[in-house]
Amino acid sequence: MEAATPSALSKPGPPFRPDTNVIVRKLLRGGVQPTPKIIHTLRKKAIQKHNRRMKKDSDLSGQARDGVSEEYSEYLALREEYREFDRAWKSKRLDFEGDPGSGMVGLPWEGIDRVRMREALGGLGGEEGSGVLGKVGRREGLRELGEMFEDRRREELRWLLDDDDLESDEERKEGLGSVDNYGLDCSDGVTRSKRIRTEDESIKYLVARLGAKEIDRRDWKLRRMMKLSGLQFSEKQLLKILQGLGRKGHWKQALSAVEWVYDDKVRVKFKSRFVYTKLLAVLGDARRPLEALRIFNLMREDYFLYPDMAAYHSIAVTLGQGGLVRELIKLIECLKQKPTGKINHLRRKNWDPVLSPDLVVFNAVLNACVPSQQWKGVFWVFEQLRKNGIRPNGASYGLAMEVMLKSGKYDMVHEFFIKMRRSGEVARAITYKILVKCFSEEGRIDEAVETVREMEQRGIVGTAGVYYELACCLCSNGRWEQAMSEVRRLRKLHRTKPLAVTFTGMIVSAMEGGYLDDCLSIFNSMKGLCAPNIGTINTMLRVYLHNDMFSKAKELFEETKAVSRFASTTHADSSLMPDEYTYAAMLEVSAAALQWEYFEYVYKEMMLSGYRLNHKQASLLLAACRGGKGHLLEHAFDNLIDAGEVPCPEIFFEMVIQAMIHHNIEKAVSLIRVMSLASFQVGEKQWSDLFTKNRDWISTECLANLLEALSTCEITEEATIKNLLRSQCLLRESTSPMGTKNLEGRDEESESVQICPSKSSATCQTGCLDLDSEDNGSCANFDEIITSFNTDGSLKEIQEVKPGLLPGEFGNPRQKLPSAEEVLENWRQSQLKEGISFRFQVST
Repeated sequence: MEAATPSALSKPGPPFRPDTNVIVRKLLRGGVQPTPKIIHTLRKKAIQKHNRRMKKDSDLSGQARDGVSEEYSEYLALREEYREFDRAWKSKRLDFEGDPGSGMVGLPWEGIDRVRMREALGGLGGEEGSGVLGKVGRREGLRELGEMFEDRRREELRWLLDDDDLESDEERKEGLGSVDNYGLDCSDGVTRSKRIRTEDESIKYLVARLGAKEIDRRDWKLRRMMKLSGLQFSEKQLLKILQGLGRKGHWKQALSAVEWVYDDKVRVKFKSRFVYTKLLAVLGDARRPLEALRIFNLMREDYFLYPDMAAYHSIAVTLGQGGLVRELIKLIECLKQKPTGKINHLRRKNWDPVLSPDLVVFNAVLNACVPSQQWKGVFWVFEQLRKNGIRPNGASYGLAMEVMLKSGKYDMVHEFFIKMRRSGEVARAITYKILVKCFSEEGRIDEAVETVREMEQRGIVGTAGVYYELACCLCSNGRWEQAMSEVRRLRKLHRTKPLAVTFTGMIVSAMEGGYLDDCLSIFNSMKGLCAPNIGTINTMLRVYLHNDMFSKAKELFEETKAVSRFASTTHADSSLMPDEYTYAAMLEVSAAALQWEYFEYVYKEMMLSGYRLNHKQASLLLAACRGGKGHLLEHAFDNLIDAGEVPCPEIFFEMVIQAMIHHNIEKAVSLIRVMSLASFQVGEKQWSDLFTKNRDWISTECLANLLEALSTCEITEEATIKNLLRSQCLLRESTSPMGTKNLEGRDEESESVQICPSKSSATCQTGCLDLDSEDNGSCANFDEIITSFNTDGSLKEIQEVKPGLLPGEFGNPRQKLPSAEEVLENWRQSQLKEGISFRFQVST
């Protein structure tokens, strides 16, 4: 068969005629009136452009025709041959389906070896069940086997696609799944037509998938999501994506998406200033000033991205909210001058991008001075406003008043308020809020009330913040009943926060003012107006802690737990779910009341709820350990070690002391070894103070065993262990002859004095002293003991003697115990009442 040549197939087409309606629509869309002259000019240019393109294509085809004529002829011959074969196959399909044995095997372009292998595996040419696979080799069996393998492979790779599947259940129901270029869905093996997703739908689902998880720019999942979305990422599309991510607060994903798009070599030439300005707004809404400053500096390095006034306002407001005064002032000075560094893609020699700050920028500087309390910056801003001829507005005066209030310059607050009135600016509700707070801190309560009444008389609609500040001011000065009337006015206004937050602030103000009874009254009045939240509960627990009202705190805590338990079982929304602050406050209340059993109960509940104490609350566990709950300290210590955190030194010290009290030298050595490897070092003075403070509970024998075990330790070169050994050497040198007392109250180095020992009841009845010595009854130190008494039998001022009780054995040994003088005086008085006198009188 002779194939036709390309020249014979090509025929001249009709002349090109541009569509006038399309041209008119484009002009109207661009805001241009379509006159006949403009339409004629555009049609002429479109025809010329089409002719140039056709001429270029004809030249390229003429150059390639000579080299590909033979291949093209061969292709046409093979196509015609395949069409004849396909027509013959379709005409005999029914005969082949009726007789499986006569069916055609393989494909026309396959070799005979592959056909024979397919027959051997499938058994299509023999009896039923012959071949290697038997029945599985049939078409149905092969299809089922293929589906089984496909399902198995899909299950194996499901982990890879769990978080990145752009299809949702709603998409699959609506037929908006992942489609190929032809709009066909082949994901389940069935080819069917599906509606292609529109641009807005693609942006919507891309924003949803990006916001589902924090993804870095270098993450391969981000690259896969962006490519599967099918978007071209034009300026308009990127603005919509940033708007969607910014509305949900996903600033990291927005930053990563923009960086990924413009890192592409193809799209790097299409960077848009408007996209970067929108990104600055997203970072500003998320309160990320440092990231926004980095993007702004990146814009300053490119000619096409150099910031305009909109970007200038955005970065100024963001830095002002972050309190970065120095960075903002430096940025103002830099934008006043021409860029000194290298500017990419610079095409104009006389380019002057100088930007002068306006009122928005200077107000941002005032806002930055609020958290940093830079009150001198207020005068600098007003001086710059005067030099530039800019008149300050009400926001400028209000921000200046707030800066002075934060800095404690109350007289300047009133001065700026007077200046604002003289300038003709109308004070807003937020300005009166600052005034009320200023009067409250000055203690001028009546003036604060008069200020709010003046605001109402001027016709200014107050906000909830004004009445909230006034109510807190009244509560902090013991006038909670008058504050309740302000709360009734507040309830009629629009509130951004629940009413429970208002009552919580009032309770905190009354507690800080020292009116603890008013806190209870406010809480009781609150129950009739709104339900308390968990913040109110935590505040009331603090109030009960200051009032030593353990029973009330316990009752409130149990009620809160009951409400949260009921809400969890009924799947109802409740704001009374105990948090870590609730448990911490209840632990403090229990520790203050010495209720160690309930302390342990609350601690267990806290651990079961997934919370744990931080390093600042370690003193609670130390107190519980001294109260006989040492296992709680060990549990907290193990939790910190398992979490990869280093416990604070106080926890280590207490555990070492407890191990030495119970003569567990191995545990004490292991703890000291862990301390030596920690990030902190224990100094010599700290070791000395620790053992001096606890010398009544640690015997010298136990301490000697500890030092002996540490001397043989492998890590004696560590600074912590060196300081420990050095401190013990100094303690031995400065030890008094009386020695260190052991747990039984006996002296290791000299004789001990026991008054009324239990082994001699007769001696106790007669009131004599039993003096034991090492020399079988010899009284070597008898004179020293006698001289310690006065003539009337009372004891002179000597060193305090503490009983050596183990922690948890007879109560709390660390409590304040009576001194030895008080004990002997009480004993002497009881002996005199019973008619028993001393056997000796000592004369001075």
